[in-house]
Amino acid sequence: MGDVVVIGAGQAGAALVARLRKQGFEGKITLIGDDPAPPYQRPPLSKAYLLGEMTQERLLLRPESFYADNDIDLKLGTSTISIDRAARTVTREGGDVIPYDQLALTTGSTARRLPAEVGGDLDGVFTLRTLHDVDTMAPHFVRDARVLIVGGGYIGLEAAAVASKLGLKVTLVEASDRILKRVAAPETSDYFRDLHTRHGVNLKEGTGLKRLLGDGKVTGAELSTGEVLELDFVLVGVGIIPCEGLARDAGLELDNGIKSDAYGRTSDPSIWAAGDCASFPWKNGRIRLESVGNAIDQAEVVADNILGAERPYVAAPWFWSDQYTVKLQIAGLNTGYDRIVTRQGPGDSVSYWYYAGDTLLALDAMNDPRSYMVGKRLIEMGKSPHPDAIRDTQTDLKALLKA
Repeated sequence: MGDVVVIGAGQAGAALVARLRKQGFEGKITLIGDDPAPPYQRPPLSKAYLLGEMTQERLLLRPESFYADNDIDLKLGTSTISIDRAARTVTREGGDVIPYDQLALTTGSTARRLPAEVGGDLDGVFTLRTLHDVDTMAPHFVRDARVLIVGGGYIGLEAAAVASKLGLKVTLVEASDRILKRVAAPETSDYFRDLHTRHGVNLKEGTGLKRLLGDGKVTGAELSTGEVLELDFVLVGVGIIPCEGLARDAGLELDNGIKSDAYGRTSDPSIWAAGDCASFPWKNGRIRLESVGNAIDQAEVVADNILGAERPYVAAPWFWSDQYTVKLQIAGLNTGYDRIVTRQGPGDSVSYWYYAGDTLLALDAMNDPRSYMVGKRLIEMGKSPHPDAIRDTQTDLKALLKA
């Protein structure tokens, strides 16, 4: 089998190399990452870590000793600058050249930034994607500091929840007419709008950022409405983009990320892709999933296929978000839904079920783990209960799994 090199030391890269060793691969494994820290969890960065409730050590996916103990050469803190497909080598900053027989790209994604012409390069303007991002930004999270959060997706809302809990004065602007518009139904948007408003967040939907103000350091913002805000810092949460530059420069096919087949192979049969950076066949098209579950599951399938398994990856999408005391759990993908079925749970719990005709596509469950677990299983099994059964609180959800 020879040498396996994995570029990208995040969730997918860590899962891939661990799986190779677990499956008995005895060849040389090199895991390369540009982050100086060993592979770590990203979701807690905008939640427990930013709140100071989780240490850096607890963020690590595995103890750093795991890599040495399993003879995995972990190379951190320098970027890979090129892939030579003919010679089957990769070159890192500083000129280090590493040969490979099989190469896996788990390069992940990077946060979108505001352009410099609107003030995106001013000091005090942050994104929230890496450990360094949070460590740099955290000292600004002090009581009564004035923060503008740009973007009403899950990252922006999670950061708003943390800032509110720490006593900051929070304004969040969303250019669309509602928060979460790209990813959730109006019912879910309404739920979280009410939640954040009750916690003192000043939500401004249908409001864009015209420009940031300041000489070297951000001191304010002019909004699309003409309103001017005085600020201490800005957090930008307007999505992420796949890290596909290496693949592009190497001549690999791209399609909203690094294009791979159902087995994880790219257009070069000795190069594979997994995680946020990879697009793969899904139903009648292609998809790229940005989630922990996908990163792990897809990377493990790729590891098996590097070893000859020829096992197609069948995605079972799931996601989550923690805001204040609310845990949102999402199963499935809601693309193409035409109606929402609401199931009221005990207390403040509720779930919204996405249907396309008679077909159950997805659900959002707020503080309702029972509905989430049953809904996830139904979607994976291809079962679609009648909407009336979902809506009826007297229905035993577990019984639907056997129907």
